[in-house]
Amino acid sequence: MSDYFPTATYLPPIEGFGQRAPGRESQSSLSLFFSLWPTGESKEPRKIPHSPIHTLNNDALLNIFYLYRLEAVDEYDKEGYPNSDWRGQCWWYKLAQVCRWWRYLILESPSQLDLHLLCANGVPIANMLAHSPPLPLAIFCHEYYREMTEEDEEGILLALRHSDRVHYITLYLPTPKLQKIMTTMNEQFPILERMSIRSWTEGDRSLALLPRTFQAPHLRHLYLSPAALPIGSPLLTTTVGLVTLILGDIPPFAYFSPSSLLTRLSLMLQLETLMIVFYSRLPSRDFARQLLDTPIMTQVTLPNLHWFSFTGVSAYLEGLLAQISAPVLNNLQIYLFNQLTFTVPRLLQFMGTSETLIFSTVRLAFGNDFAELVAVKPEKQRWCPFAVRIMCRHLDWQVSSAAQILDTLQPVLSVVEDLVLTHVEHDRSSEWHNEVDRTLWRQLLRPFSNLKTLHVQNELIGKLAGSLQTDDGEPPLELLPNLEKVGYSGGDDARDAFTPFIDQRQVAGHPVNLTMVDHSEFSRFLRSLRS
Repeated sequence: MSDYFPTATYLPPIEGFGQRAPGRESQSSLSLFFSLWPTGESKEPRKIPHSPIHTLNNDALLNIFYLYRLEAVDEYDKEGYPNSDWRGQCWWYKLAQVCRWWRYLILESPSQLDLHLLCANGVPIANMLAHSPPLPLAIFCHEYYREMTEEDEEGILLALRHSDRVHYITLYLPTPKLQKIMTTMNEQFPILERMSIRSWTEGDRSLALLPRTFQAPHLRHLYLSPAALPIGSPLLTTTVGLVTLILGDIPPFAYFSPSSLLTRLSLMLQLETLMIVFYSRLPSRDFARQLLDTPIMTQVTLPNLHWFSFTGVSAYLEGLLAQISAPVLNNLQIYLFNQLTFTVPRLLQFMGTSETLIFSTVRLAFGNDFAELVAVKPEKQRWCPFAVRIMCRHLDWQVSSAAQILDTLQPVLSVVEDLVLTHVEHDRSSEWHNEVDRTLWRQLLRPFSNLKTLHVQNELIGKLAGSLQTDDGEPPLELLPNLEKVGYSGGDDARDAFTPFIDQRQVAGHPVNLTMVDHSEFSRFLRSLRS
């Protein structure tokens, strides 16, 4: 076997590599040190004498290598999506250069250790393929980290010609370069499991399309951006084992109907993560006409769907969700473009199909360009269970839009017990746009009929406090009838703003405790909700 071996940076082999007999190394080679902290009151750890690493048998070493791989290769990125950065796949290169024993042990266990050869920018791929074992290939070509040279491109094309060995693919390139590479992917990739193809050219929404003859029957994770579903493409009809499907930045000219998407989703019974992102809003009248012309199809149940995210117009969302049920869904993220009116009864219906989409604490935030409702994530959960964001400006429009959405979701929000209201001062809003009608504030809060605790950020107190009071003829407990506590950050002025409301509740026989929270403590509290 050749002494040449791949490394991420192509370090030379260690001195004497390939010259020692496998199985033994000198006492001075790498050693493992173990220490055990006592359970008594002693503050000093009890040290166990170390043992030379060569005393470990093959099974023990393989377990250590396996655990090291778990640390080196992240299955998910920081945002929680399936990872498409394969650079960690070279974790075993240096280990295989320590000694012949480790080298043989690693190479004799490629499946157990999930070994790959990394084909990336800056790696002499042709040389590596010529001098390395026929292991699965992880292709990672990302110009954000390093520009792709002509030699890099030739290497990537060479690696793709080994289609029977390609296991992972990540391509993140300008559209012209991307299309040149994708054109060669015109055959079957029998072991391809993860593929992420993205174009990052700023302002360029053109598409690089896979050939119609491309097939990946064992594909499990697919990320395309910008994305399209070309008619006749077998990609999403033959990959029925998909676990992750992310279609991002879909341009208007690549629009596909909810019916077309549902036809493909109906085959993906293993799907766990689904994200659909439209780059811009679609013509509402055209879409409404298409909905009328689209035949009603059979209900689609996705029995393993845990995570669903959508960005687009509410009409498309409603057309899609009308036909889907997801009984184990525990994470739902909705981002809606601005419009005058929102009607989302199908969103409520869809949430009702899940037995696990449960939350009792929410944060309602108003920012410069959005209004959003976010359910606070449970301690042991990776993401917040539910979020809906409306992308619009000006506080009065935001409150109006949010009130319409929340009114539809009243059955879900009626179990919420804790609500946090936050606000970022609107630098684009005039004073007129910052004034919100009392009726809108009350409409916004009315769905929270079981609310026990209300936290209000200082910037919202003056706008909100007066709206909590009842006018003549209104029932005293018509709004937030079960409220027990109001927390606020601010000084005496903030307390005075809430006093009329507190007095009204006292007279009504339903006292509410008013508590001031230090500004820094309130900020820490908000950060804890986001983490």
